[in-house]
Amino acid sequence: MNSKVFMVVRILLGLFVLFFGLNKFFHFLEFGEMSAEAGAYFGALSSVKLITLVAIIEIVAGLAFIFNKYGALLALILMSISVNAVLFHAMLAPEGIGGAVVLIVLNILVLYGYKDKYKDLLS
Repeated sequence: MNSKVFMVVRILLGLFVLFFGLNKFFHFLEFGEMSAEAGAYFGALSSVKLITLVAIIEIVAGLAFIFNKYGALLALILMSISVNAVLFHAMLAPEGIGGAVVLIVLNILVLYGYKDKYKDLLS
């Protein structure tokens, strides 16, 4: 991948996850009503403070991508959050799947951009 294209994708992903990570603390973007199943799932995650952990990971990952420090590691960690977001929206809240698809596509592109960092890991 071209280094300038990778830089743009990396920074876009960084801003994206930083925004949504901060939103979990400051609630500057309100989402619509959830179905009962989605609300129960989200409530269970919130009750054990897992949403707080996800928010912290998103903020750290966003800063890592923006400042290009430890991005390869955080891209791997963020992939679990990306897959979970897509599955949550596909199964419980399909009306909001657009953002989750953008997240996973950007995450895959960033993983591909860091592919040289993973060669030793995969050999």
